[in-house]
Amino acid sequence: MVASELEQLSRRWVTEKNLDARIVRSYGATEVFPPEDADVIVDITATGETLSANGLVIVEELMTSTTRLYASPGAMSDPTKKEAIDALVLSVRSVLDARERVMVELNVAEADVESVVATLPSMREPTIAALHGGSGYAIKAAVPRAELPGLIPRLKQFGAADIVVSGLEQIVP
Repeated sequence: MVASELEQLSRRWVTEKNLDARIVRSYGATEVFPPEDADVIVDITATGETLSANGLVIVEELMTSTTRLYASPGAMSDPTKKEAIDALVLSVRSVLDARERVMVELNVAEADVESVVATLPSMREPTIAALHGGSGYAIKAAVPRAELPGLIPRLKQFGAADIVVSGLEQIVP
């Protein structure tokens, strides 16, 4: 039995694989069907995390897709519509950009500020504020997520302490 919200795609796959299987239409939460109610599922996933959390593994990719925004030339030539489209693009882009970065916040002694700032791959410049009582500085910067594993040890090497990493929802340049 194959559970899926994607009936036609699932039927095509079953036919191509020459399987003797019945398709069961699911209405969301397809990943909970196996093993009691289905042997296999066909589902849409971006990361596969939900599948993993349910003890499932991806055995085959049936198709890939991308999300795109299209606007007609007429809409882009209308100032009111163009303004709305540009606002939507800015909003979507800000979310996508945020997925590539994390916020790193840390404390550092005054003597180590320049070394830490030189190490941080900031978007422009990091934000720096004096700590209460003048015991050093708090620094924060949105850094590329991919650089984080190597960045944390370097920051510690240059005197950073109390390092906090958090996710971002949006980045609007």
